[in-house]
Amino acid sequence: MIQAIGTDLVDIDRVRRLLSRHGEKALKRLFTEEELGYALRHQDPAPSLAARIAAKEAFQKCWPEGLSWKEVWVGMEGRRPVLRFASRIRARLEAENLFAHLSLSHEKGHALAVVVLEARGSAGG
Repeated sequence: MIQAIGTDLVDIDRVRRLLSRHGEKALKRLFTEEELGYALRHQDPAPSLAARIAAKEAFQKCWPEGLSWKEVWVGMEGRRPVLRFASRIRARLEAENLFAHLSLSHEKGHALAVVVLEARGSAGG
């Protein structure tokens, strides 16, 4: 059963401007090492970074309390992006039997993320 849906659209040029103005300081504030390791391998990391910002914002729209930038991040399982969480959020998701699905896309000037928070039934139900 769907618990919540969150979406976010990020302007890729806005991320380029952020990086040109604030450089490594912005990278360290917004992204985990796992995210940077993936995005910085690309010739142009801005689309991947923009998609990761969109994913964080989309999850925030599903979550009932405020989060910091590094409490939720995008990891990769093969070629599939997945959300990863700081321990306090992961524990709450597990306790409430919630699972977060993620889809990312970027095209031309924008990056899009969609998060679906699924409430899964208990083992017996």
